[in-house]
Amino acid sequence: MLRFFRINDPFRLIGILIILVILSGVYYWVLNVPMLQPELIWMLAGERLAEGYHMYKDVVDDTGPLSSGTYWIIHLIFGKSLTAFRILAALVILFQVTYINSLFIRYKSFEENTYIPAAIMVVLFHLSYDFLTLSPALMGSTFILLALGQLFSQTVLQKEGSDSVLLVGVFGGIAACFHFPLVVFLPFLVVSGIIVSGFTFNQFVLALVGYILPIILCGLYYFWIDALPEFIFEYFLATRIIEVYQHVRLEDTIFLFALPVSLAFIGYFVGLWFKQITVNQQKQRQLIFIFLLFAIGSVFLTNRRTPYQWIILLPALTYFINQIFIYLTQKKVLQVFVFVFFLGVPLVGYSWYIFQNSSGRLDSYSVVYQEKHQIANGKKILVLGDDIAYYKEASLGTSYLNSKLSNRILKDFDDFADMAAVYQEFFSEKPDIIFDQEGVFAGLIERVPLLGDLYKKESPGIYLLR
Repeated sequence: MLRFFRINDPFRLIGILIILVILSGVYYWVLNVPMLQPELIWMLAGERLAEGYHMYKDVVDDTGPLSSGTYWIIHLIFGKSLTAFRILAALVILFQVTYINSLFIRYKSFEENTYIPAAIMVVLFHLSYDFLTLSPALMGSTFILLALGQLFSQTVLQKEGSDSVLLVGVFGGIAACFHFPLVVFLPFLVVSGIIVSGFTFNQFVLALVGYILPIILCGLYYFWIDALPEFIFEYFLATRIIEVYQHVRLEDTIFLFALPVSLAFIGYFVGLWFKQITVNQQKQRQLIFIFLLFAIGSVFLTNRRTPYQWIILLPALTYFINQIFIYLTQKKVLQVFVFVFFLGVPLVGYSWYIFQNSSGRLDSYSVVYQEKHQIANGKKILVLGDDIAYYKEASLGTSYLNSKLSNRILKDFDDFADMAAVYQEFFSEKPDIIFDQEGVFAGLIERVPLLGDLYKKESPGIYLLR
């Protein structure tokens, strides 16, 4: 396998595509990975925006403004299609893999110009089944990679031009508008730009202006539609102080990353011991190392505890693991590492999924559609709780998409303005069914008796429109 990808030939990307299709096919066609809860949330957000509503103002959720805009466009073109999500995610993955490989070739990160980094990264994408979904983390990390490419150009060329410096900031700001935790890469751009790439004060200011520009443009849009306070609270503040969704345990994530992180650690020392590198290559190594530290830091700002939040680590892991296959010359040792990585990493992902599925732990992450959920088919509904499978064949009937985030309004019984706004929304939208899994709507009826005139209690936790 290594011999095939050692040749510097763009047609090797066909081999990368084949690997992507085969490894992804095991998840989708053999293991039958179900729809995930975050995927359904993103689809519902796109569907509601396609109906003419606005994010944050008419959709209570913390999905990034550019991510929600992407889901809106997808819904306009493909509808509520999980297949479209997966195909588009594969295209984004293919772009990232191709870009990181071309980056290493263009700026001579290694003496050998090969397609091994692309092969490594496409295998790493199959460490977890949720890496393959069109998540805000995946889309945002694409622009972080583009920013990293501009930093590489500064390191190698030492040019004084302002275009790449501006693009460093712009790409970083766009990434933050896709996925909020990526905001931690602002200090990364500052630190790496000044220490490694040698930014002057003027370049630093230019990069900072470029970074702020996309965020300001998003803010201006929401100011224009009278939703700036909601945008600031729901996207930048709320999910950092409310309870997060614990879909996957931290121990499981550590288990998943144990093998690739160990190999990256080995690759780092292989690069130190077995190869003398140029000054430019040394700066690139410093950039990647700093990148890895900030990538780990971004995980602590996430609103959902899932493996896909760690997807930003993959470029750095690719860089260090590649050093094993580039610098080691002992054939037998190299064969062991090839076997361990190219077979071990996908097998870890597959076995972890099988264990999660058989143990029932996947139920807190996937959409488990059962016969009881068919009552909502074709209707506009509201789910107040964690069992959102009712939405799979239904539509969102109010703005309260994120139940944990919505509770700040629905449980604010002492604020009469909030209670009046809640009643007005239920009165105007009139969802057909309300699934009250946490007793929130029952509390609302006690405080706003007029809601009782709109809905009748069909069974415990289920209210039907009269």
